[in-house]
Amino acid sequence: MKSQSGALKVISLLKQRYGRSFHSNEDPFFVLIFTVLSARNRDSQTYKAAASLFKRFTTMKSLAAAKTAEIEKAIRFIGLFRQKARRVKAISQILLQKYGGKVPSSMDELLQLPGVGRKTASCVLIYAYSKPAIAVDTHVHRISNRIGLVETRTPVQTEEALMQLLPKGNWLDVNELLVKHGQQICLPVKPRCPACPVKKHCSYYKTVFRKSV
Repeated sequence: MKSQSGALKVISLLKQRYGRSFHSNEDPFFVLIFTVLSARNRDSQTYKAAASLFKRFTTMKSLAAAKTAEIEKAIRFIGLFRQKARRVKAISQILLQKYGGKVPSSMDELLQLPGVGRKTASCVLIYAYSKPAIAVDTHVHRISNRIGLVETRTPVQTEEALMQLLPKGNWLDVNELLVKHGQQICLPVKPRCPACPVKKHCSYYKTVFRKSV
């Protein structure tokens, strides 16, 4: 595991490379539903499904009142669409009945919603409410360990380790930066190490890649 100064250097270099593109205060309901739909799907599929869903059902009330089969039709081209359709409907109903149509802004309350785990809840806190959190998906878990920021086995362990390692002021940037890095440079199978902005600070580059060339 890197020191805090080493980890901050990595975050700084990634921020110089990718910047921050997300806008704070995105619609909380959209962020929540989008992230629920995104599980085990590519972003391109998720955007298509979300666009189809919200074109057909423009409000939380319409989703809560919709037949599950109709929601399934709107998102049928993504994985686990039947399960996700049930969750989208249930979430909409709970938000209307329990929270007056508003998405909670606390981790504990978000985790009570059907199908919402720590990654989804963290995405809502970050992208909708600009609250410090670290959303750990496959990219964040894989890259954090590959670079050597942490040494963990599960996403939950990665989240805990990163929270201990980085000051809260840096938490908002972690998910977006590592996801972009995983999509563009630090690919799962053949990472583009020569083009990597943090290769001098990367455990994988030093111990694996350099020995293979």
